[in-house]
Amino acid sequence: MSNYIDRFNTKERVLHWFVTTTFFTLLLSGLGLYSRLFTGYFNLFGGGQKAITIHKIAGVLFFVSSLILFLHNRARTVDFNRDDLEWCRYLGGYLSREEIHLKVGKFNAGQKVFGVFIGLATLFLGITGVFIWWPLAFPRWIVQLSLLIHGLLFVLSAMFVVVHVYLGTIGNPGTLEAMLWGKVSRAWAKKHHPKWYKEVTGE
Repeated sequence: MSNYIDRFNTKERVLHWFVTTTFFTLLLSGLGLYSRLFTGYFNLFGGGQKAITIHKIAGVLFFVSSLILFLHNRARTVDFNRDDLEWCRYLGGYLSREEIHLKVGKFNAGQKVFGVFIGLATLFLGITGVFIWWPLAFPRWIVQLSLLIHGLLFVLSAMFVVVHVYLGTIGNPGTLEAMLWGKVSRAWAKKHHPKWYKEVTGE
């Protein structure tokens, strides 16, 4: 019996990394648009005008791929249950000195919140992006409101992603392997996602 089990297939991993790449492209190209303090980041893309063009292209690619990813996982991410409430009660055990055993499925409550937030943020970033893209085609107040919402979601998304990256690497050793190779160790699955482990192995 293998010591590893499948967690994500090739299509899921490729889609995840495509969304990740477009997100960070948007992040870096959008910093200069968010504040003049970060206009130096435009140089990464060959100047301000090129950065804006790349931001628009990456925005379309991110919008489509991120929504596809959300819809693909929606059955597991929007299904909040009592086990998720228990996870939230103990914050996943991250702040506890004692080992806490929680009934976690394929995604824990934190991952579900992240998935739902990114899905909704993607939708509203896309909608507000349209108004910002063609500012003269819409009333001024709509454009100004869109700029406010777009900027706020930009900051919140960046914060969520920082936490996501930390918990997917340093915070939970062995997690990154799932998105690199598609497999996780049985020991990792039993510890972090015992309910999912039982679901896929029957053990």
